[in-house]
Amino acid sequence: MLLPVVFFVSSCIATLASAAPAAVASDSDLSKKRQTWTGEWSEEFSYTGCKPIIFIWARQTSAPGNMGVSVGPALSNGLKTYFGAQNVATQGVNYLALIETNFYPGGGPPYGIYEMQVLLANAAIYCPKSKIVAAGYSQGAAITHRAVEALPQYVKDRIAGIVTFGDTQALQDGGRIKGYALEKTLIICNQGDLVCLGTAYIAPTHFPAYYLQRVPEAVSFLVGRILLTP
Repeated sequence: MLLPVVFFVSSCIATLASAAPAAVASDSDLSKKRQTWTGEWSEEFSYTGCKPIIFIWARQTSAPGNMGVSVGPALSNGLKTYFGAQNVATQGVNYLALIETNFYPGGGPPYGIYEMQVLLANAAIYCPKSKIVAAGYSQGAAITHRAVEALPQYVKDRIAGIVTFGDTQALQDGGRIKGYALEKTLIICNQGDLVCLGTAYIAPTHFPAYYLQRVPEAVSFLVGRILLTP
């Protein structure tokens, strides 16, 4: 089921240079939507275009908005605290994070994978001076795995760092994102989180309250990767 989507995405990426960049807006009405602290919705990249840092986030199952209300906003705001809110464009991946979509091959729905691929490709192609980072939680971690592994190498090379939380694909993919640099990857799995061991059992340590405590670790990693990237 995934292969047609990947083929379609690759075709779209190949023709992006001749298309109008949806992620780079110049309309005066859109320019009024300035960067602020992140809540459950964020589409700053889509509305305001390139910023020094672009952060793409894939939320967990059943989380509201396109960011959720815990780990995603906290990670975004951690980056904004360090670099300045006006310098970070945060973008949530718009996909139906349903319980049943966890059971697609690869751990997430094809449209969510496609959506994240297009966001990352747009950032890489249209924002050559931006530092790009990404992250995902639970089903969003699976979306991140599947999206990044199928990207062209030149797009992967533009991504400074990736963090996953409660990663449903951690065991299956050998503790890494296939085809992406290991040193640029941080997989955060709490002790006792059985999802990280390849099961569908949700233990308490998989809940947002526990992963929220790991956000400073993720912020530190991504800040470090951004500062190391030319």
